[in-house]
Amino acid sequence: MTGIPALDAIALWAGIIAAVGAALAVLFRWGRNLRRGLRRVGQVLADWTGEPGRPGVPARPGVMERLEDVGDRLGALDERVAAIEHELHPNSGSSLRDAVDRVDRRTSHLDKSP
Repeated sequence: MTGIPALDAIALWAGIIAAVGAALAVLFRWGRNLRRGLRRVGQVLADWTGEPGRPGVPARPGVMERLEDVGDRLGALDERVAAIEHELHPNSGSSLRDAVDRVDRRTSHLDKSP
């Protein structure tokens, strides 16, 4: 210390004010980061559960509703792929493969070179 009581008291109070200010700054930053993190968690939860419609804003389905929609679409694609596969394999003569084989048999003599 300086030995001057008034100056020592001012220095002590200045140090206390600086320490409190630094602590408040650290707490403010932690609070800000915590608030941002909680906001992100809230956004994830809102996306997960969905949001009901409001005036002027359409409803947003949640993850499970969207996955159910994807499942329905995949079911429709499975049916379409099955129909295409049916045409690619020889069967009773009505598939595309059978038609190509018939045309190949009829035109194979044209391909023979002398």
